[in-house]
Amino acid sequence: MKTIYLKTLIGLIISTVSCSAQTLPLNTPFADIPNGAHIKDTNNELAQYIGTYKANFNGNEIILYITKQQDKLENSAQKSYYMDALIVKYIVKNSSGATLQDTQNNNSNIEFYSFKMRPAKNALQFIYTGTNCHVGWGDIYLKKINATQISWEYRPDDISTTSQSCPNNLDTTIYLPETKDLIFTKQ
Repeated sequence: MKTIYLKTLIGLIISTVSCSAQTLPLNTPFADIPNGAHIKDTNNELAQYIGTYKANFNGNEIILYITKQQDKLENSAQKSYYMDALIVKYIVKNSSGATLQDTQNNNSNIEFYSFKMRPAKNALQFIYTGTNCHVGWGDIYLKKINATQISWEYRPDDISTTSQSCPNNLDTTIYLPETKDLIFTKQ
């Protein structure tokens, strides 16, 4: 009898531990996300953004490379959880074709990834950590217009090099277009 009780108790503990990570949809409000949860793209909403997109702005060509990452770890001061996210790498070239910034082919610490759905804006909100010394960090919104076009809005929160620890020899230029309603076309 003790063996059956012990096996039942162990089974209950294992099932409780394995079910502790909750799976929630992409549009779950931050306050409702428990620590250790998995925010999943259950309706395959992110797939429509995946691909390579190009736009021109102020003489520069901007190429976005958008891929999907499942279970990206998101750490905040309040909690840690996993989420399906779009990861954006990019290349910015000037009118002569010279590369000004390239996050696709180098190991930069620049992060640019989807953070949440914004149903009211019919858009995805992205976190952009900015260029060197985090200059230009802020939010970027991508809105699907049709099968081949997305609309871009970039709202930098900080566009200055106020940090005393930022070396003078680093390029702190913001190469991404600081604008709204820029159209990118899928390649």
